[in-house]
Amino acid sequence: MKTGITTHVLDLTQGKPGAGIKVELWEITNSTRTFIANGLTNEDGRVETVLLEKVEDGEYELVFLVKEYFQRAEGKNNFLTSIPIRFYTDKTQVHYHIPLLLSGWGYQTYRGS
Repeated sequence: MKTGITTHVLDLTQGKPGAGIKVELWEITNSTRTFIANGLTNEDGRVETVLLEKVEDGEYELVFLVKEYFQRAEGKNNFLTSIPIRFYTDKTQVHYHIPLLLSGWGYQTYRGS
């Protein structure tokens, strides 16, 4: 069984995984952000390392730094630069997978499995 916080990115415009995207995980406490970990999506669009090993009760923010990805992929798209996703965790749930479905002009996310 998987544990912790994990993520991956799919590029809907190109119909392939979003490779080479830097992802940061922050913990939010009383409106203060504390850096936890970062990773880079691989050729399958997945951050291979678990960003947080043990889930506790709390609020977190995943930030997908997509500006360079779009400049490489499309050459000129500067609309989205970073995508923050804030979510709450409950320590009774051992795994949170937060995927990002991405296009040049928008995005969608959900709690994955």
